[in-house]
Amino acid sequence: MKYLTEYRNPELVKHYLSEINKIVTKPWNIMEICGGQTHSLVKNGLLDLLPKEVRMIHGPGCPVCVTPISLIDKAIELLKQGVIVCSFGDMIRVPGSTKSLLQARADGGDLRILYSPLEAVNIAAANPDKEVVFFAVGFETTAPSNALSVVHAAKLGLDNYSILVSHVLVPPAMEAILSDEFCTIDAFLAAGHVCTIMGLDEYHPIAEKYKIPLVVTGFEPADLVQGIYHAVLQLENGEYFVDNQYKRMVKPEGNVRAKEVIFDVFEIGEQEWRGIGKIPESGFVMTEKYKKYDANRKFSIEVIDSKKDENCIAGEILKGIKKPHECPEFNKKCRPSNPLGAPMVSSEGACAAYYHYSI
Repeated sequence: MKYLTEYRNPELVKHYLSEINKIVTKPWNIMEICGGQTHSLVKNGLLDLLPKEVRMIHGPGCPVCVTPISLIDKAIELLKQGVIVCSFGDMIRVPGSTKSLLQARADGGDLRILYSPLEAVNIAAANPDKEVVFFAVGFETTAPSNALSVVHAAKLGLDNYSILVSHVLVPPAMEAILSDEFCTIDAFLAAGHVCTIMGLDEYHPIAEKYKIPLVVTGFEPADLVQGIYHAVLQLENGEYFVDNQYKRMVKPEGNVRAKEVIFDVFEIGEQEWRGIGKIPESGFVMTEKYKKYDANRKFSIEVIDSKKDENCIAGEILKGIKKPHECPEFNKKCRPSNPLGAPMVSSEGACAAYYHYSI
C-alpha cells in the first residue's frame, strides 16, 4: 500500500460501481466473511450504492462474536478462583451466561486488558506465585502471536502461564454455510488478513467442490468494490475460482514462518461456534508438546448450562439468514451499552456496524 487514500479514492470506487452495473444481469448473493469488511461496507455506504441485483450477506467473520458463551463463563470462573486473566479489550464486554468479563472484574476479579499476549507472559514472569491465563481468541490471524507467547513462556521455563484457546478457522465455516440446505450464497469475499497468514491453498478445493467464486479482498472501499466486481464477473461468466484482489498483502503460500509457529503449538480439532454449534476440524487446539500451557487441561473447569439470551438472534445473523435490523430487539433492548449478544458489542460485529452507521 503506497498511500491509504488510494484505497479510499471516491473516483476509483465510482469506477468499479459503474463496472458492476454494466455487467450484472441477474440477482446474486455475495457473502463477505470478515466483520471488518462488513463494517467498511456499512460505514462507507457501499450497500446503498451497489445495484439492487447484488445483495451482500454478512458472514460469521467476527471472532469475538463466534466465541462460545461457555468459554466466557470459564474465563469468569478463573477470575473467581484468583487467576489473573488477560484479554484483548474487545472481549471484555461480551455477555456470558450471567455476566461479562468486565462485570466480573467489577466483582473483584483480576482482569488485565492487553495489546499483546507477550505482555501476559511478562505478567506471569513478574508474578511467579500467581496463575496467569491469556484468553486466546481469534481466527488464523491472531494465532501466530498467541502461539508465540506459549513458545516464549516455555523458553523462560514458566509454569504459571497458560492460554484459554478459542481459535476458529475460516474454510470449515465456509463449508458449513455452503452445506446448509437453506444456503443461498453465490460467491464469497474471503478475508484478506486470514489469507495473509494462511495463503490460498485451502480455498481452491472449496471453489471447485461447490462451484463458487472466492475473491480474497482487503478492507478499504476500493478493495471491496473491486472484489465484488470480480465476484460478479465470475458469476456472470459461469466461472468459479479463487481470485486474489489483495495481492499487495496476500501471497499464495501465505506467511510460511507464521504457519510454522502455529503448527508447532496448535493442531486442528473440533470447535464450537456461538450461534452455529460445533464444526468438525474448525479450530486450533493445543498439541501434546505444549499441553501444560493449555488452560482447559490445567484447570479442568466444567461449565454447565451456558445459555444465551433468548431474545438474541445472533446465530441467524452470523449465518447470514437475517440482517441486524431484522432483530426485534435491535436498538431497543439490544444496544452497545447493553448488548444481548456479541455482534452488538464487538468492534467487528454486524449489529454494531448497523447501529453505529445505519440508524
